[in-house]
Amino acid sequence: MAMPRYSKVTQLLSDLVSIPSVNPSLSTDQPSITGEEEVADYLSTYSRGLGVSIQRQAVLPNRRNILFRLKPKGKIKHRVMLTPHMDVVPAEEKSFKPKIKNGRLYGRGACDTKGSMAAFFQAFCDLAKHGPFPKQTEILFAGLVDEEFGQAGSRKLAKVGPKADLAIAGEPTGLKLITAHKGSLWLQLKTEGVAAHGATPENGKNAIEAMSRILRTLFQDYPRFLKERTHPLLGSPTLNIGRILGGTQPNIVADHCTIDLDRRTIPGEDEESVKQELKNLFKQQKLPIPEFVLSRSVPCLPLDTNPNLPFVQSLLRATKKRKTYGVSYFTDASPIAMGGTPAVVFGPGSITQAHAKNEWVQLEELDSAKAIILNFLQKLP
Repeated sequence: MAMPRYSKVTQLLSDLVSIPSVNPSLSTDQPSITGEEEVADYLSTYSRGLGVSIQRQAVLPNRRNILFRLKPKGKIKHRVMLTPHMDVVPAEEKSFKPKIKNGRLYGRGACDTKGSMAAFFQAFCDLAKHGPFPKQTEILFAGLVDEEFGQAGSRKLAKVGPKADLAIAGEPTGLKLITAHKGSLWLQLKTEGVAAHGATPENGKNAIEAMSRILRTLFQDYPRFLKERTHPLLGSPTLNIGRILGGTQPNIVADHCTIDLDRRTIPGEDEESVKQELKNLFKQQKLPIPEFVLSRSVPCLPLDTNPNLPFVQSLLRATKKRKTYGVSYFTDASPIAMGGTPAVVFGPGSITQAHAKNEWVQLEELDSAKAIILNFLQKLP
């Protein structure tokens, strides 16, 4: 898509949006538009001749992170990583034909998170081409796979390295610097009953009835309990009951019932503490204790990075804002931080546009994001 009147970062974003990279775990019926490999190949070609070294990191079958390294003038004493994800959520095929209208670029991934990817990568390439290179800080751009499903890319990076003084996960934050976000704990609660004929319900034990009492407590009492606990940037934990399944058919007393919970956690909470407080609450209310099943195989802990770290403060100065912020959604920053690298979240766009049918990003914000990241990189020690 030739767009001579637009900035380089806008042209880069347009090209990236036009390369479908739907997470294969979220869509299996259109293999031609799934996977991140074409995006990685494009970035590799885009950086040709800039003197950056490129490494691939195997993560899942046919899915690899891509790492670009820019070495400093002297000995490496510090490292900074730019870590946007390359995958997007499913969309209609026309969503991969970028359109520019009224100062916005429309298309799947424009906001989540190819806008951040374009801003970060253009800044990285501009520095590689024009300098000035840092004296002691190595800069890595890591295009990650699988953020939209299990965060396998960021978990692999966290596990095998490299580690850094700071990682910047690209997400639509409206150019605010995010140092804290909530964790996400998915729990399934199960009650069991005794099946009987629907004409003689007294001969059975209804699992849905047992669950209804639990639901009343979760809807009415538990939120009040959660509001007593707060975090300065994140507020209180929350609970959403997203699914309920029970019984087999109307004329049989239900012998099983399950509900799926999405419990958003704040720093200091984990799987065990949440399960224990729920069990205590049910005991207090004299309710049957349901069976607890964790419905996610990987931990999704909250992020709480110290805003006073020198590299965080340096990025904050580049944003020209006075403070850092917190958000309720989960990002790759958490797995990276769990691996020992302090992580923050930053990028152009609004989270309300992420996954939306008509996803878009403001071009002015895209240019600002690139300028902020470049300014930050140019001032690294």
